[in-house]
Amino acid sequence: MDQKPTHGEDTVPTSEVKRAKSTKSRKKRGTLRVLLLSGRFEVRGSSAQTLILAEQLGDYGIQPTIVTPDIHNVAPERRAALSVREYQYLELPIISRLVRRFIIQDLSDQPPHLIHIQSRQMLSHGIRLARKFNCPYILSVNDYLNRGEMLNFDSTHGKKIIAVSESVKSELLTQPSIRGEQVVVIHSGIETIPEELTKTVLTPKRIPVIGTAGPLEQIKGVSFFLGAANRVLQEFPNVEFLVAGSGPEERNLRQMARQLNISQKVTFVPNLFGFQEALRAMDIFCLPSIKQGLGTIMLEAMAWGRPVVASKVGGIYSAIKDTETGFLVPHSDSEALADKLLYLLRNPETARSVGEAGRLHVGKNFRIDQMVGQIADLYRSTHADFVGTLPEQESKTQ
Repeated sequence: MDQKPTHGEDTVPTSEVKRAKSTKSRKKRGTLRVLLLSGRFEVRGSSAQTLILAEQLGDYGIQPTIVTPDIHNVAPERRAALSVREYQYLELPIISRLVRRFIIQDLSDQPPHLIHIQSRQMLSHGIRLARKFNCPYILSVNDYLNRGEMLNFDSTHGKKIIAVSESVKSELLTQPSIRGEQVVVIHSGIETIPEELTKTVLTPKRIPVIGTAGPLEQIKGVSFFLGAANRVLQEFPNVEFLVAGSGPEERNLRQMARQLNISQKVTFVPNLFGFQEALRAMDIFCLPSIKQGLGTIMLEAMAWGRPVVASKVGGIYSAIKDTETGFLVPHSDSEALADKLLYLLRNPETARSVGEAGRLHVGKNFRIDQMVGQIADLYRSTHADFVGTLPEQESKTQ
């Protein structure tokens, strides 16, 4: 979060002073009620970003409320501190209209000034709620559209789309319903990890751990990670591999590990509220995705000082400059991935220096306060612009 000067502003870097003043000015504004409309919460980067917004927006004079079908995958103590409304059947098409009526009824005393739709799966619900509450909505897009998918962006109430990377923005602009000025790029925000909490990776007399983390879906390329593990173990038989996360591919991946005869060297950790402990256990982090909007969990690994080997796809270029802040390999190529992992195992000093460079890069360019501040400003400007287009009587009620 923003730091306040303790010995006079002349002892604080100019950028820190400006950031503190900016946050202070935001807090002077009136409270803005924002509905964060989310799909069911999963242990993945996009859900983590929604939680960060819900936890941090209060510092910017914004009152967030999460509306979701299911939030049980969030740690109970964290969940208890949030304003959350669960509607279990919101995702079921047959009765979703009835569920929306309940939402409208429940929020009628304090309707939202703005709706921030957290995923495309909730877009149709968000559009209908925005029309009912006569408020603007913003849509976040964290990954790429499916083949043939058309995005129905209603520009009457839909004002802005937040893309997680320039790569995602470029794809969005191929959609006929979207104009360039509607899309803004705001990168994910990652918690800064104090240097003293990051351990040195690949230390002598410690068994190396190479891992990946995230939802176990085919697009995440974890099968290529296991293929690379098989080859690495032929040269470094003592290395351990960690797969943190769950999803539809978990059973297939476990079977693949058995077929490769490496299951005794691969640990699957599916039941998690988050990935922090798994990332701390790793010496090297892999992101073998076939497609990737940005890679929030990869950024978290970098914040912990872990050297990263990632696929040359999509928004990954926003965070990794090859051989400087991480390493890039072709996607769907177990051999190339194994070659880079072997290189790092043979050259631990390089692994440490690149991991440290990645940590500094993320700490400078992917901070939580940057993300939340930019989104808070976007909320206010979007709401102000929308109210300015309403008839005078309606604008007074906003």
